[in-house]
Formats: sequence, C-alpha cells, structure tokens
Amino acid sequence: MIWRGATALAGSALRLAAPFSGPDLHERLALTGPEVVPGGIWLHAASVGELNSAQVLIESLAGELPLTVTTNSRTGRALARKLGYAAVLAPLDVPQVLERFLHRVEPSVLVTVENELWPNRSAQADARGVAQVVVGARISARSAARWAKVPGLIHPMLARLSALSAQDAGSEERLLQLGLQPQAVCARLNLKLLGPARVQPGPDGPGRALTVLAASTHEGEDELVVDAYLAARLAVPALRLILAPRHPERGDAVAAILKQRGLDFVRRSQGGGPEAAVLLADTLGEMADWYRSAGICITCGSYSDRGGHTPWEPAAWRCAILHGPDVANHAADYADLDAAGAAMAALGPDLAQALTRLARDPETQRRMGKLARDQLLARAGDPAPLLRRIMDLARGRLA
Repeated sequence: MIWRGATALAGSALRLAAPFSGPDLHERLALTGPEVVPGGIWLHAASVGELNSAQVLIESLAGELPLTVTTNSRTGRALARKLGYAAVLAPLDVPQVLERFLHRVEPSVLVTVENELWPNRSAQADARGVAQVVVGARISARSAARWAKVPGLIHPMLARLSALSAQDAGSEERLLQLGLQPQAVCARLNLKLLGPARVQPGPDGPGRALTVLAASTHEGEDELVVDAYLAARLAVPALRLILAPRHPERGDAVAAILKQRGLDFVRRSQGGGPEAAVLLADTLGEMADWYRSAGICITCGSYSDRGGHTPWEPAAWRCAILHGPDVANHAADYADLDAAGAAMAALGPDLAQALTRLARDPETQRRMGKLARDQLLARAGDPAPLLRRIMDLARGRLA
C-alpha cells in the first residue's frame, strides 16, 4: 500500500512534468511506444548482457508470437531494435504508467530475464490476466536475506509467477523460501550457455587432431604459446598452430614475435587459412572457424592477470582444453572441467609437454573434447520445456 500510494503520487507529478521532458522519459512514462500487435509477449531484459544471454529464448519466442522488448538502458533498446524487435525503455513502476503501457501492448505473457521484479508491474499484470514468467532467475543469499525483511513486497510477486527457471539450485531454494510456489518451478537453465550449447560441431576434419588453437591471447602470452608450440613441434613435426589475438589490432606485434622465432606463417587478414603450418588469425568474427579446425584449444587470458576467458566456447566445439593458472573469472567452471578430465592446467614448461602428449594421443584428445561438451550441455539445460510452458500460457490467455 505504501509503495503503491507513493508511486501513484510520483506518477501524477511526472505526468505534469512530461511536456518539458525528452523522448526517453516519454517512453518511460508510456506516453509514446511501439506499434505492436496485441496479445503478444512482453519480454523485459535490463540491458545488453541480459538480451545477449537470453538470445536463444528470445529468437524462439519471437518466432511464435509478436514480441515487445523493454530494457532499462538505451544500449539495450538499441540492440533489441537492431535485432528487429519492437523495443522501448521500460515503463516506470508507477500505476498510471503501467496502465497506459499494458493498455497499448496488451501482452498475454510477461517474460522477465533474470532478476527484475517490481511490485506495481507484478500487480497490474496480474490484474489484467497477464501470465508472468522469470527465466534465468538468480538471487544470492545476501539479497534473499534483504528481501526476507519485506515479505509484503516479495511474497506476492513470487506467488503470482506462473513459471520460473532458476540458474542454480541455491537460487531456486531461496526463491521458494521467499514465496515462489512449487508448481511454478521449471527446470534450471543457464541462459549464457544456451548459445554455445546450440553449436553443432559436426565430424572432425582430417587435420584437426594436429591443430592447436591459442584463443584470445593477450600481450605476454603469445611468446609463451609460440615457444611451447616450437618445443612440441620438435616431437610432432606435423603440428599446426592457429594464433588468435584477443585484439586483432595487435596483429603486427604478434607477427613480429613469429618472425623473431623464425617461423613461416600466414596472416588471415591477408588471406591465409588454417591449412598453413602457422596461422595468425588477426581478424574478427571467425572464431567458430578456428574452434572447428583445432582439436586442442589453449584458453588464454589465463597466462596473464586477466582471469581467463570462458571455457564453454571451445567446449561447444569438442576441443580438448588447456589453460593457465589465472582462471578467476570462471574458477568453478574450470575446476569442474579439470575434475571431469575435460580440461587441464598446463603451466610453464608443462604446456609444451601437454601439447606433445595430446598431439600424439588423438583418442585422449577426442575424449576430453566430448567430456567438455557433455559438461556444457548438462549445465546449459534444455530450453524446450520452458518454451512450451510459455507458449501454453500465452495460448491459454488468448483463447
């Protein structure tokens, strides 16, 4: 009651100020908005990160019903429009604003990506018969403790949800304790992994087991990788290397390192391809080709102080994964992959030994790659049941 009353007063004041405001505030006040087909899906994602993580779900939903996207940021709105969706800045959590927005859009289902629940949005959507779904939900123990102090806000919002898919078991349990109804719980999904999980690697090419990819190298890592490659090539002369700098503008500097080591190489920016003994992949947008070409992937950023890059992209392509000591950005992921035998830390001189061992043992290489992909698929989850649930809710409201 306090929230609703305070926001209603704020709504009246904002409406008076609207003639003196810019177009962004007009959108947030639902005074302007997209031309939409009523009865579709309202999808809310805070910004670019949430839109990218939910891309697989969004594409599937947009293929079934009209989709209206709201975001909290202009960059998120720009991305949604670039992807071809009707998109506006999210309406403020003010009763009058939400009434205008819901009247214009007339959604059958509200799908929220991750963590944004708002009291007025929840109550007014429910009053209009709009089913509410949260995908990729997560909540820390600390946040749950704060929400537990205001049960009059959190409990009704969670109780109104028709479906919720959490990112992890801890979030799911905490949300149940705060008021989520058990019948609303759907299978857990990791939205960020749905894209990599959708990759279809296909059969291995004939030279894949003898190709090493150093993915997303940073300054100081190229020398380490090249020296390890040269040492391994003494034992396995047919070994090939694809060296892909994180920032292609470093191409000249990396080329200088290769020249200093006396290596014959080609540059992708000059038309070279992975059939070369050494390829400097100094372009953007072709990493999928390099993962497809290489049976062994060194995930870089882990031999410097940058915390390591994701292991899940090479896992999607069934690469055997080698990494350095600094994997703080994905510590739990690497720990699980290492424990499963899908990846291994290769430090200092051990990197050359690991390259030699894997190049000589393609069966172990393939087994590691399969284990990595299996871990990816298990963590990502299957979005099909949740998509069916959302569409059933939508059709039920439209019937």
